[in-house]
Amino acid sequence: MKPNQEKVTLNIGGIRYETYMNTLRALPGTKLCRLTEPQASHTFDYDPDSKEFFFDRNAALFEEVLNYYRTQRLHCPAAICRSVLEEELAFWEIPHVSLAPCCGWRLTAAEEQQGACNLWDDEERQNEGQDLGVQREGGHAGWRTRWQPQIWPLFENPRSSLGAKCLATVSLLFNISICILFLWKINYSIYQFFPPHSFGSNNRSSTYNHPENTLHERFPKHLYLELFHVLWFIVEFFMRFTFCPMRKKFLKSPLNVTDFLSLFPVFIELFSHGHVSKNENLEYFFGFFRMVYLFKLLKMIKLVETPLMFKILSYTSRCLLREFLILIMIFVLEALFFGALCYCSETIFFGHIESYFWDMPSSFWWAVITLTTVGYGDIVPVTSISRVIGACTALCGVLTLIVPIPIFVIKFKGYYDTAVLREKMKRLRKQTPSPSS
Repeated sequence: MKPNQEKVTLNIGGIRYETYMNTLRALPGTKLCRLTEPQASHTFDYDPDSKEFFFDRNAALFEEVLNYYRTQRLHCPAAICRSVLEEELAFWEIPHVSLAPCCGWRLTAAEEQQGACNLWDDEERQNEGQDLGVQREGGHAGWRTRWQPQIWPLFENPRSSLGAKCLATVSLLFNISICILFLWKINYSIYQFFPPHSFGSNNRSSTYNHPENTLHERFPKHLYLELFHVLWFIVEFFMRFTFCPMRKKFLKSPLNVTDFLSLFPVFIELFSHGHVSKNENLEYFFGFFRMVYLFKLLKMIKLVETPLMFKILSYTSRCLLREFLILIMIFVLEALFFGALCYCSETIFFGHIESYFWDMPSSFWWAVITLTTVGYGDIVPVTSISRVIGACTALCGVLTLIVPIPIFVIKFKGYYDTAVLREKMKRLRKQTPSPSS
């Protein structure tokens, strides 16, 4: 047998591998290459009876290492992460090499999912710490510090106790009732200013009728009923702001900002002694401003535990923010291009008298509803060239919306599988008693 065709036997964790010495010489300077040297039997753990070298390593990883000597392409088993593979390569003294594209893409996607899940865990731990955290001012335990662990979960975490659930239910009833009151006021104002028979008239200004008696003059109890709701919101907001662990983060929350803004309209209208209701513009403004009452209904989310799917959907959207921005940019460019093209073909080049494209904004509106395949039908192309452009617009819109969907589904499935596994591990840790107990 020729020297290059001599064989060497390796025992890796109890599994025997046999290969040519010439294969191990493919990477000079590595540990496996030194096994072909004459003094290797004295340097490494060599058994003269079985004539094999023994290494207490992972046999599954060694198969990929040995295959790299043979093919010069490094792969990674499905159940092995990158750090374990790098540790194995460092043991065999193999310099840093790039993974094959198939394994590189898989490990990169897994690392992105792991990073997102770690970010998720950090935020959950931060939220838990915020719920149970206690701020100490000046190193002294004041009254706020003593009462904070009891009062803050009572207002912020409805699932913490029975009292918190009752308080959250009462707060939700107040939010629902003030929204009903607001909608009733809007409905009454519309029918007072614009009676039902006026909507069929071509000249709405001629049928406009400002009532002599304002709403609060005819129904004074409704204003005081709204004031009663707002007083409850003031007490609730004051308690939550006083005992919150992180006030800066509290004030940055959109729901808390909504709660704060909803405290002002009723007081302004009450102290103005009805002047707001007599002024048409001011009444419209405060009616629009009172729409913040509707956003307070989002607090009902706290009464139920947020499903795991919604949490993962939120984090998936964050991870795909760059792709979303690129998609929106492409969509805007398509709307501008096709809208301007169809406007020019309808009005400038052909000058069609019955064209529905009155101006550029209406053309962009047509492009948006066509790209999204909604098609309200309020603006339609008339000329043949414009119809061809409309068909191309619809086709581009379908392709633009369909292409990102598989990317989103793949990302979401990967995060969902990882998160479900983490939730199962958490439940097992809670069910398994600690050794000290």
